[in-house]
Amino acid sequence: MYLGIDLGTSSVKVIVMDKKGVIIDSASSKYPLSYPKPLWSEQNPEDWWQGTADAIKRITAKNEGIGEQIEGISFSGQMHGLVLLDEKGEVLRPSILWNDGRTQKQCDYLNDVIGRDKLSEYTGNIALSGFTGPKVMWVKENEPEIFEKVAHILLPKDYLRYRLTGDYKIDVADAAGTLFFDVKNKAWSKEMTDILSIKPEWLPEVYDCYEVTGVVKKEVADELGISGAAKVTGGGGDQAVGAVGTGTVSNGVVSVSLGTSGVVFASVDEYKVDKDNRLHSFNHASGGFTQMGVMLSAAYSLQWWVEEVNKDIQAENPYQVLRDEAEKVPAGSEGLLFLPYLTGERTPHADVNATGVFIGLKPVHTRGHMTRAVMEGVGYALRDSLEILKDMQIPINEVRITGGGIRNELWVEILASIFNEELSIVEASEGPAYGAGILAAVGCGLFDSVEKACAELIKVSKTVKPAKEDAVVYEKYYHVFKKGYDQLKGIYKELADI
Repeated sequence: MYLGIDLGTSSVKVIVMDKKGVIIDSASSKYPLSYPKPLWSEQNPEDWWQGTADAIKRITAKNEGIGEQIEGISFSGQMHGLVLLDEKGEVLRPSILWNDGRTQKQCDYLNDVIGRDKLSEYTGNIALSGFTGPKVMWVKENEPEIFEKVAHILLPKDYLRYRLTGDYKIDVADAAGTLFFDVKNKAWSKEMTDILSIKPEWLPEVYDCYEVTGVVKKEVADELGISGAAKVTGGGGDQAVGAVGTGTVSNGVVSVSLGTSGVVFASVDEYKVDKDNRLHSFNHASGGFTQMGVMLSAAYSLQWWVEEVNKDIQAENPYQVLRDEAEKVPAGSEGLLFLPYLTGERTPHADVNATGVFIGLKPVHTRGHMTRAVMEGVGYALRDSLEILKDMQIPINEVRITGGGIRNELWVEILASIFNEELSIVEASEGPAYGAGILAAVGCGLFDSVEKACAELIKVSKTVKPAKEDAVVYEKYYHVFKKGYDQLKGIYKELADI
């Protein structure tokens, strides 16, 4: 048996997987998210641990004898969060999360003074407000009394590893998102740690995502009701481990995640960096590399449209009402476009000032048109990342689609036609937690590699083909959509400065 732990932003999910890849049971725990100031987003690491421990104990209590059968444990975790510990291993301040936006000043310094070219040379990436490095700078500049006490820097899921094993360890895929990791050479970047005033002894030892990093401490194993011989493997950031959970581990396989945010994730054999750093160049949980594009408001755009703008709909399922209206509207929404930048944008624009916009609104347009335009706008924005992959000559042999948004069949059909690609849906529905279970199994020797594990365990259950006539329409509108941001960039800046 193997435990897969997915440490998300709002909750942690734990699954138990057997040697055939069957999920035996699962449990989840929610925890609070704090917004102490505008743009700030923080969590208490102790809440992560208590939630994880509670979920594991519920599983072991419910399934007699299962705890002693657990051979391995691994993780998927929210990326980029900064966890600072003192020399005793005590938390110094709440963790600054991936979606925290307080570090624009630090990002500007790193990108404009240190220089994008140097950052890309050192790490394969440029500074973004979500990354860990700018957060370290912010703490040094704004909380020097905290910074003086730092003895360890961890990422969120690695705090769970520390509580389980007592070890300060990390994996390459999560480390890649810090902006002080040399992605190409799989090692901490001396140049960046010097720039950020990070002492080498603060940094955890680095492992591949499927390597064993330690074993569970006896007192913790006893508390949780699991085997004291359980091995703990590296795990990884949620996108890399989620890609394992969907089998996106081979060159030419691309996954599109239609979650709150949207992610286009390509598995590649060789290290590459986009000349304009529009995509993230990270290490993959499989041992290879990835190219990743992120849009900030994917399924969230539809959630906003349904639950905020149309919250007065009197129906048991307002999503279904709006979906049915949108289905009656032809592809292209009769000339109505939506720019889905409700919370700024990352790929390809990296602009915190960008906002959502309807373009082309006419009296003929109904609520159904606007609903469909929102779904199409998200599709166009995701296609931006696919086009960058093509620019980089990265093969796209198969596109797999995941995330909560795929429950909306119309939306999947729209995306297939906008991408003009056949989309594969896999049987496994647990994504990152399942990927973590697979990494635990590989670490314990059940499979020789992550690729072999995925080939045996991950199966495609359904494919959705593009509608040829719709694809022709979307091709025309996509080229108009691409011009929208450039036309409005100056207005975004002016509005932000008012």
